[in-house]
Amino acid sequence: MREITYREAIKEALSEEIERDENVVIIGEEVAQYNGAYKVTEGLWAKYGDKRVVDAPISEAGFVGMGIGASFLGIRPVMEMMFWSFAYVAWDQVINNAASVRYMSGGKINCPIVIRGPANGGTNVGATHSHTPENFIANTPGLKVVCPATPADAKGLMKSAIRDNDPVYVMENTLLYGIKGPVPEQGEDFTIPLGKADIKREGKDLSIIAHGRAVITSLAAAEILEKEHGISAEVVDLRSIRPLDEETVINSVKKTSRALLVEENKPFLGVGAQISHLIQWNCFDYLDHPITRVSAIDAPAIYSDPLEKIQLPAPGRVVKAALGMFTKK
Repeated sequence: MREITYREAIKEALSEEIERDENVVIIGEEVAQYNGAYKVTEGLWAKYGDKRVVDAPISEAGFVGMGIGASFLGIRPVMEMMFWSFAYVAWDQVINNAASVRYMSGGKINCPIVIRGPANGGTNVGATHSHTPENFIANTPGLKVVCPATPADAKGLMKSAIRDNDPVYVMENTLLYGIKGPVPEQGEDFTIPLGKADIKREGKDLSIIAHGRAVITSLAAAEILEKEHGISAEVVDLRSIRPLDEETVINSVKKTSRALLVEENKPFLGVGAQISHLIQWNCFDYLDHPITRVSAIDAPAIYSDPLEKIQLPAPGRVVKAALGMFTKK
């Protein structure tokens, strides 16, 4: 295992899959000659050329529609969104066409497309560039959604997403691109199955369930809880929103008897709402405290840097919520 960045891990996955399968292509704004808006595709155009790494015009509706059409014919496009917020102008293609074609064709047509890019706040780019649409997309049958939190997960999930015959939407995070973590050596065919959660930290007193960057926040909170309060928190990384690993979530909560749900999504109809229902339906008799949620404050993404930091979950807010679950009333 070597330590590389989240950004480098995604690039390795893309490069390895281009070499493995002649049908894999990368399409998006500035992915080729500019090396990607976030340098995720740096060097790939120079290495693989115009037919495998394709710059698209600033028209998400156009190039996403083209990618979906190409996928019907056997191409495996990996489409980069500069921000997932920009996907809304291609919502008919992203949600309606990609999700429905297999059903509408009686199983004769697949849509093996990956749409990836950052879906997060916290970078002071305002309300129109800071959406976290994993809950919207996961609501649609036929679509798969993954939210990797670490470099290893980013690589393993990306490779599995590219090989999948369904549309897989990968929600990354701008603030994670530079973090480093252990990733298996190149040359190993390292994949992580879609729909499999991961216990990032073992614990016995409390289950903290999160996805994306909220996993990193939760791990930091778990350390504080252990060192300063003697509370052993288990951190469950969902990794995949749909398909969802219900078994891992249920088993963790049955073990600890407390569930704290952390996400950067908004609270109303967020991912945590679905997880909360899953837990109360399957673990009601095991719970020693009501399910607790920590999410983004329910407002458009705030432009002000100090206020946006308050809007998103931070370790201190997670610790405060956790301590409240052990207070006798």
